[in-house]
Amino acid sequence: MMKYEAYKSFFVNPAEFGFLPEASGIENTKALQKALDRGGTIVISRPGTYKLAGTVYIGSHTSLVCGNNVFIKKVDEQGTFTHVILNKGALTKTYDEHISIENLHIIVNGIDVRTFKEVFGLHGQIAFFYIKDLKIEGFRCMDLGALQYGIHVCTFEDIIINDIMIKGDKDGVHLGRGKRFRISNGVFETFDDAIALNAHDYDVGNPELGWIEDGIVENCHDLDAEKMTGYFCRILAGAWRDWQPGMEVQKSDTVVAHHRLYRVREDADGKIYTSHTEPSHESGTAVLDGIHWVMVQDDVTYTAGVRNVIFRNIFLNKARIGFSVHFDNDRYSRSYYPGSKVPSQEQLTFENIRVLHDEKKAFLSIGTPMNVITVSHSSLNHNPIHFHGNKAMPDYLKTKINMFGCVFNHKGTMDLIINSIENKMIELKTFSNIELYDEFKANIIQGNGKIEVCSDLTGLKN
Repeated sequence: MMKYEAYKSFFVNPAEFGFLPEASGIENTKALQKALDRGGTIVISRPGTYKLAGTVYIGSHTSLVCGNNVFIKKVDEQGTFTHVILNKGALTKTYDEHISIENLHIIVNGIDVRTFKEVFGLHGQIAFFYIKDLKIEGFRCMDLGALQYGIHVCTFEDIIINDIMIKGDKDGVHLGRGKRFRISNGVFETFDDAIALNAHDYDVGNPELGWIEDGIVENCHDLDAEKMTGYFCRILAGAWRDWQPGMEVQKSDTVVAHHRLYRVREDADGKIYTSHTEPSHESGTAVLDGIHWVMVQDDVTYTAGVRNVIFRNIFLNKARIGFSVHFDNDRYSRSYYPGSKVPSQEQLTFENIRVLHDEKKAFLSIGTPMNVITVSHSSLNHNPIHFHGNKAMPDYLKTKINMFGCVFNHKGTMDLIINSIENKMIELKTFSNIELYDEFKANIIQGNGKIEVCSDLTGLKN
């Protein structure tokens, strides 16, 4: 058997660099950074609360493992800072690979700021930008503020976020563009979104734009709370056009020019600008016609959305909309620029979703085109699927809905589908469902659209 001293040599102990509960935040920041720079597996084993006065950066092929009863507490000893941990490649848009964070428990301690010192639009307490093969497990944060997300990941491939508890005011887990992900075993008590899949976003919400695809969100609880806004899951889409002379733009608008994406970075004051000069700078920000244009990315896409994602075993205790698929259209952001290509959300599946509150809140609120929605083995009260538009586009395309194996718990008439989109086409099929009460009756409000129904539910049976 390998002797203990020999076994220890395979790990990096930050205490050897001065990372200690009794050290200052400045000392601990320097010490932990030295340990992380060694790479390999860094283990914080001594219980205690460790002050941290600045961001530490983690590189490829590195694991940070925190022992039980280890807490990392943000402190203001040399000015406020945003991230507790950020990957090194985020600073240069260079992919880091094979990073894991285990059992990290953060105490925000009121250090809740968006400095955007490192990457504009990135503001998670722990954040990753340009990352492949990431695992975050056992993360805890119980005092999230109103400005920063708990976990923020953008431009990724192959990430696993497992066994997390996040409580506070802002988004728990916030994803930007990327593919192949799993968020599992989460407990959330957040004022804003528990989970955000924001393929499009405010200009300050994500550093890049694009599709979020091929993922699973499973075994998660949205706990009840006195304060509420947002959703259990926000699914945000968008689309934009090539730059044209004389086009009108506002805050957060995006254009394609010279094989790059540029965004308008202005105040959220509702002001409309007319652009006469095409942006062409390769990086940073340029002021043209009084408009601050920031170069966002040089791999061009004209649409952003969410596709091929499965939500399963979700418990909705909080009386708010469960899942919202929409465009922004306000003074902060206009997700869909008029005349752009229509971005259709594709193949979203909802399996074993349990609505555990009694409020009449939408199970699904849909304000973008969607091709197929599958809902199975779920338990609903008076929780409709609501289709709405913001007049962003003339055609929201046809949506097919398949519902089976569900339990309908409402005692009385339930509005199953509510449509408020002009000329919206919906095809609904339901089968093998259970009505808990004899008084149950399903109702359809088709508005000025058309809904074709083939159903086993009382009130809708052919």
